[in-house]
This record gives sequence, structure tokens and C-alpha cells, in this order.
Amino acid sequence: MRLHRFLALAGVASRRKCEQLIAAGRISVNGSVMRTLGTSVNPEHDSVTLDGEHVTIEQKVYVLIHKPQGYLTSVTDARGRHTVSELVSTLPVRLYPVGRLDMDTEGVLLMTNDGELCHRLTHPRFGVEKTYHAEVLGKPSTEALEKLRTGVDIRNGKTSPARVKLLKVGREQSTLEIIIHEGRKRQVKRMCKAIGHPVVRLKRVEFGGIRLGNLTPGSYRLLSPSEVASLKKTAGL
Repeated sequence: MRLHRFLALAGVASRRKCEQLIAAGRISVNGSVMRTLGTSVNPEHDSVTLDGEHVTIEQKVYVLIHKPQGYLTSVTDARGRHTVSELVSTLPVRLYPVGRLDMDTEGVLLMTNDGELCHRLTHPRFGVEKTYHAEVLGKPSTEALEKLRTGVDIRNGKTSPARVKLLKVGREQSTLEIIIHEGRKRQVKRMCKAIGHPVVRLKRVEFGGIRLGNLTPGSYRLLSPSEVASLKKTAGL
């Protein structure tokens, strides 16, 4: 087994991050520092360490969190802000977020120690669908909604086609359901701003077929075996 894959399976980090750890000389195999990305290891016989700490493949845990507003999608934060790791601190394993949500965005966030699955679910090649409910200022016209569906320019290129529905129209705001399969930074907010209807509140209600349901903000639940199997199928595992 390749070293970076072993590290990902052990839940150290995503596969890409594991490659960076190897290149930085932080990984040792049987007492020798390994900087070669193609290095192979035998999990049953080789001793692997990260910064001197032994690394083993542990039981995989898959969690759905209802991320509240005001929490950073990170494991730690040097500035002392609240992080999503605090929400699963009672679990006996270290978990990592699958992708990210902005600090002021709430909703579905998956966390796991399965580095390989995490890597694939966030890789553009697999095009995992994400569903958002966006409260925006004003009422988007039919033409504006069609722009969202066909793609809008958000400076770093045109977005891929999206599925868009107008869910609710109020006096000053409207609610849109937007389904995308890209993962650009602040994408939904930038899409809505591009059509002249800024987002005032954003909530992700589904990721890769895993729905938020009635999970309350700040709480979590373990994924069922069928949900894990579905995610792995989506990720080609």
C-alpha cells in the first residue's frame, strides 16, 4: 500500500495533505524519514510515525453535523474561534470536516476519519451534489433564475449548470433552492450576487444524498451503514 494512501486511511488527513506531510519530512517508516511519495508500506509489519507519534488504521467513523452559524469549519483555530470539532468532542476519535461551510452558513456538514472518502467527496472529478436553501434580497425574475441554471460568471470563470427553484416569495426576500456539483469558494453567495440578489442567509440541506432532516443546530448523528455505502458508491469506492 502506498504511504500516502495508508495515512489517509488512518485518518491523518486528506490524501493531498498526506502527500505534503511526506514531502515535508514529517513521516517516518521503521525509524527512517520518508520523503518519496511513491513509498510503499505494509500496515501489518511496518511502523509509521507522524512527528514521532505512531499512526495506525483505526475504525472509521462517519458523522453528520448540523453546523450552526458562527462555527469555523476547521479542527483548530489559532484565534480561539469556535470550530466544528467542538461539536463532536465527545467522540473517541479525531474527525475531519468533508469540505467546508462558511462561518455564517449553517446546515449539513459531514465529518470523518476516512481520509480517502473525504478526498474523493471533495474532488471535482466526482461532482458530488450539494443542495442549498438561500434567502436572498428581492424577488429574482424568471430571467435571473435562468442565468443561475445555465451558469453565471463569478470572476474565476462561469459556473456549471445548476438546478434552481423558487421556493418562497416574501415582501422583501425570497428563498431559492440551488443544487450544484461544484465546490468553489463562497459559490452560492457569489452566484446570487451576480444576478443582483445578495444572500442574507444560507443553509445547506443536503450533501451527496445525505439530508439534514430534523437535526437541530449544533447536534450530530452517526451515519447509517446504508448512508455510508451510498457515499462510497458516489465516490467510486
